[in-house]
Amino acid sequence: MSEDVVFRLSATVEAELGPFLLRVSLEVGAEPLALVGPNGSGKTSLLLAILGLLKPERGRIALGNDVLFDRELDIDRPTEERHLAYLPQDFGLFPHLTAVENVAFALACGPGRMNKRQRRDQAMAWLDRFGLGALAKRNPTQLSGGERQRIALARALASSPRALLLDEPTASLDAEARSSVRAFLAESIRSLRLPTIVVTHDIMDVEALAGRVAVLDKGQVAAWGLLADLRKTPPTPFASKLFSSPTSVGKDAIADSATDGQFRHN
Repeated sequence: MSEDVVFRLSATVEAELGPFLLRVSLEVGAEPLALVGPNGSGKTSLLLAILGLLKPERGRIALGNDVLFDRELDIDRPTEERHLAYLPQDFGLFPHLTAVENVAFALACGPGRMNKRQRRDQAMAWLDRFGLGALAKRNPTQLSGGERQRIALARALASSPRALLLDEPTASLDAEARSSVRAFLAESIRSLRLPTIVVTHDIMDVEALAGRVAVLDKGQVAAWGLLADLRKTPPTPFASKLFSSPTSVGKDAIADSATDGQFRHN
């Protein structure tokens, strides 16, 4: 991405999610945003709404001047036309495809027109860029967790996305892999300068990956800002435990009682 141009991702979303209403407004530019909070507060649902996999009852989602969703104007762009990269917690790799085939699949679904050979060559270039060329012919079951995560990131970025959405990117990794993948993601985010949202329960993810933090509690954003400032006066018991922990706060550490939520990041 050009050093001079950074798309801003803006989203205002209201969606019924079973027992509570997701009601969120946010804007993210080149500075990554960490979204933290108890289970069930709508963090992943927000990412799915931005992707186009969950349709809000009300709201507007845009990348720069490109409107992806606007309920009043009846605009709802398909997921494949939004050109966003999404990394789910389980990596989302196809188990029957090799590493290079997984990356090439993203190119087949992307905006460019490439033949099979061109897609494979481009996929290999991405694997080489991430130091994974030697693993090109291996299936996901033959790879470590850290290797699968890097291949998933290569696949996500191969299609030239305009924003990056990470859903607990290190949660399913062991401690050693988590550290190396976190450093790799941090470097990638810094170099790409894409609007990035990181959903996490891990304070080390927040420290390494995000510029700012939003704390969700009971469906509302209790506070947002720099981690150093939030650490001084944690807004919730969840935040207090998360910000004081040197390691991940377990997903079930604090019961969620989320209701309606608002998040405004200006």
